[in-house]
Amino acid sequence: MSKQVYSADIPEMLLSVTCLSVLGVKVAFEVDARDLACPMPLLKAKQGLRNLVPGELLRILATDPGSLRDFVSFVQLAGHRLEGFYQEENTYCYLIRK
Repeated sequence: MSKQVYSADIPEMLLSVTCLSVLGVKVAFEVDARDLACPMPLLKAKQGLRNLVPGELLRILATDPGSLRDFVSFVQLAGHRLEGFYQEENTYCYLIRK
């Protein structure tokens, strides 16, 4: 059973970059981490980022509500930039620039 996420549960950093266009942006690599539980979406994203050169974009698709806070913390600690976020039902789409 999936947890319902309300806009109040979405970190401010994600709300500030929310945009439907993240689904159509050209990226260097995409990670499909849907239906994977924590910490797998973050681990898959880290693997995807290893394949990129600085400046390239990674798109991550996830369904784990914990990924909302995980990706915000990760980009702040790792020095990457969160450039986009979009939520459609229980799927979250993140754009991270290495």
